[in-house]
Amino acid sequence: MKNIVLYNDKLHKFVLLNESEPGEEEGIRSNQYLVMRDGDGVLLDPGGFGVMPSVLTELLQHIRTERIKAIVLSHQDPDIVGGLATWIELIQVPIYVSSIWLRFLPHYGITDMTQFVGVPDCGMDCEIAPGFSLQLLPAHFLHSEGQINVYDPVSKILFSGDIGAAMLPGELEYEFVDDFAAHLPYIEAFHRRYMGSNKAARLWVDAVSALDIAMIAPQHGPIYRGRAVADFLAWFRQLECGIDLMEKSGYFRGEK
Repeated sequence: MKNIVLYNDKLHKFVLLNESEPGEEEGIRSNQYLVMRDGDGVLLDPGGFGVMPSVLTELLQHIRTERIKAIVLSHQDPDIVGGLATWIELIQVPIYVSSIWLRFLPHYGITDMTQFVGVPDCGMDCEIAPGFSLQLLPAHFLHSEGQINVYDPVSKILFSGDIGAAMLPGELEYEFVDDFAAHLPYIEAFHRRYMGSNKAARLWVDAVSALDIAMIAPQHGPIYRGRAVADFLAWFRQLECGIDLMEKSGYFRGEK
């Protein structure tokens, strides 16, 4: 999936730039997104080192690099941050990441931390340019201790990081989730093992349910839209996961 425009009203645009091929991210496809308003843009989760050239190619179809005003990192994993040192050579803009991960980023070959902005645990409103604001929302322990989501109030798209992520088999590809029940087999095992606990899931669902959400755009796999948004939130709110399933050290209920 490349360059799928999820929202476009001529002034404002939200684009899935690239879903990487499995080989580029050691077997895991990942999504990179661009949010634009009036010519300015924000890059969400730019991806690992191997995907940087293809993401840049797709990005340049929409915007010049000098009009990128910010980068947002949902969390600290290499499929999100691995290519950041290269992006920093190209674009000098604020980079938003949870404050608890700032001390780890130099391990990705980043020596100058002056561009980074630590997002507090409670999240923050982020004004990109006059009339262009995004909401950075907490999603802690889902799966990262410091994950943040991004809500665009114009397109009503919630970029959810690893929440809602799907592990599709290589021969299967679709852009949107319309039938949640049919999609469930591709997300259930991942969410049970990688999400921290039902409490974390429930508190997150309660918080984002106050938003008007047209789509949920995860960092892996297809985008939820229509009825699938509510169906996913209802399922995730009651999900037992992570420490809920621990029976003893190293053993989880339901594992074969």
